[in-house]
Amino acid sequence: MTDQEGDWNFYLRILSNSARDSTDPASDPSVLQSVKKLYGFCKLEKSDDLVARIYPQINKVFQRSVASLSQSDSATAKGLLLLAILQFFLDFGDMVLHDADPSLSTFFRSCLSREFSDTAVAEATCEFLIANRRKLLASFPNLLPQFFPLLLKLIAWNWEKLEKSFLKIFPGLISPGSFLPLFPSILDLPMLVVALEKVERSSGSGSRVGGSIASIQKSAAPEMLLALMDEAYTGSTIADGGDDSESEDNNTIDIADPLFLELLKDENDGLAERHRPSPALNAALQAAASGPRSERMKQTLKIAPRLLDVYFSVTLRDANDSLICALIPLLMTRNSTMFPDKIFSHEIRRRLLEFVLAAFQRSPSFIALLKKPIIDRLGEAYDDPSKTELALQLCWAIGEYGGGGESQKEAARELFESLELLLYENLSSSRLGLRQESGSGSRRTTQSRLLCFVVTAIAKLATYHRELLPRARVALGKVVRSRISDARVWKRAHDYLGLMNEPGICWSVLGPSRISEKQFPGTVNWSEGGRKMVAHIPFHILSEQGGPPFHDFAFSDVIPKN
Repeated sequence: MTDQEGDWNFYLRILSNSARDSTDPASDPSVLQSVKKLYGFCKLEKSDDLVARIYPQINKVFQRSVASLSQSDSATAKGLLLLAILQFFLDFGDMVLHDADPSLSTFFRSCLSREFSDTAVAEATCEFLIANRRKLLASFPNLLPQFFPLLLKLIAWNWEKLEKSFLKIFPGLISPGSFLPLFPSILDLPMLVVALEKVERSSGSGSRVGGSIASIQKSAAPEMLLALMDEAYTGSTIADGGDDSESEDNNTIDIADPLFLELLKDENDGLAERHRPSPALNAALQAAASGPRSERMKQTLKIAPRLLDVYFSVTLRDANDSLICALIPLLMTRNSTMFPDKIFSHEIRRRLLEFVLAAFQRSPSFIALLKKPIIDRLGEAYDDPSKTELALQLCWAIGEYGGGGESQKEAARELFESLELLLYENLSSSRLGLRQESGSGSRRTTQSRLLCFVVTAIAKLATYHRELLPRARVALGKVVRSRISDARVWKRAHDYLGLMNEPGICWSVLGPSRISEKQFPGTVNWSEGGRKMVAHIPFHILSEQGGPPFHDFAFSDVIPKN
C-alpha cells in the first residue's frame, strides 16, 4: 500500500465511523477535514474507482447531517460540511450517476433557510455559488431562480461583507420563471429588512433569525388557512382584527400578516403580485422610515438601486419582448408604491422611468399593446407627484413613437383621445386651484410642464397619423384661445399650429427620429445636414414674418458636423 493510498484510507475510515456513529457528523471537526482531503485526492488522481469507493460514505454523511439539522448546535460547522460535500457531488457526481439537484435543493431548504444570518455560512455559500456558477447555470438553471427570495434574505442581512460576491451571483437569479416576481422583491428589500429585524427582536438574541422564521411559518400555517377561509366566506381580512393585529411593539407587523409571511418566504412561487398592504404593515413602514435606522437598513436602501441597475441591464440584453411587455404594467403600478424614503424613492423612480423609455425605444409597438395601462396612468396624472412624472414620460413616449408606429391607427386614436381629455380637463377645470391667479407656484409649474408635454404629444401624434390633424388643430386652437394657459404652453401650441400648415417641415420637426419611408415635399433630411446646404427654411410659418427668428436653437444643434 502506498503512503497516499494509506492517507485516503485513513480519511475514509473517519467518514465510515461517522456514518455509523449516532452523533452529529458536523460536531467532529475531523469529518469536514476528511471530506476536503478526500476531495483533493479525487481531484489529483482523477480515478473513477477512487470516487466510487468514497462516494457511499460521503453520501451517508450528507444524509445524516441533513436529518439532524433541526437538533444541531453546531450550525456553522453543519453548513460548511454540507457545502464541502456538495462540491464533491458537483465535480464527481457524473462518475457515480449522482444527480446533485436534489442535494442542492435540500441544502437551500434545510440548511441555508435557517443559517443565512450566519456570516460564515453566508460567505461560504457565496463563494460556492461563484466558483460553480457556470456549472449551476448550465446543469441546474432553475436552482438560483427558484431560491432567489432566500438569497435576497442572505444579502439583506450580510450586505456589508458580501457586496462584491453577491453582485457576481445576482444575474444568475434572473430567468423566465423568476423575471417578474424578482422585480417587486428588489423594490421590497427595505420592507424585507423591517420584517427580518422584527423577527430578530421577537426571537431574542439566543436564536437564529432563520430558525425563528421557520417556526413562525410553521405555526402560522393553520392560522393563515383559517383566515383565508374566513375571507372567502365573510369578506373580512386578517388585518380587520383591530388591536389584536399588532404586537406589544408599537407599529410593528403581526406575524399573521400575509405580506409579512410572503416577505420571509424562501422559494419563488411565480407570483409577481403581492398581497394588498395591511394597516399594520403600513404603520410599521412609516415607523421604520421616520424613526432611527439600523446600519442594515441604511445599507439596504443603497442595495436596491444597484441591484435594479443589474436587473434592468440583464433585461434589456437578454429578456424577450413578451417578458418586457409584461413587466412594464407592473413597473407602472409600483412606481408609486415603495418604501417611504425620499432618496430611495427618487433613485428607484428615476431608474424605473429610464427603463420604461428604453423599453419603448427598443420596441415602440409596446405603446400600442399597453394602451390600456398607459391610458389609466394618464388619468392619474394629478394624483401625486410620482404619478405626474410617470404621465409626463408616457406623454413623451406616445408622441415620440407615434402611439406605437404608423401602422397602429386604432391604438393611436385611443391614445389621442386620452391626451385630448387630459388637455381639456386642464383647460376647463380648476379642481386643483391651478389658475394663473390662484394656486401655489409649484402646482402651476407642474400643470404647465404637463400641458407642454401633452400639447407636444398631440402635435407629434397627429404628424404620424394625419387623419388626426383636424382634431389636433381644434385642440391646439383651444389652447391658443385659452386665457388661463401658461405663456410657454400658449407659445408651443401656437408654433405647432403654424408647423401643421407645412407638411414637409412639420414631418421634419415633429416626425419620427427613426428613418421612415413617408416623405412630404419640403421634408428636411437632417441626417444629410453634414453634406448638404440647407437654406431658406420657412420659419415664417410660425407667424414670425419679420425680424430674427424667435426659436432658441441654432442649426448647429440639430445638423451633425463632419
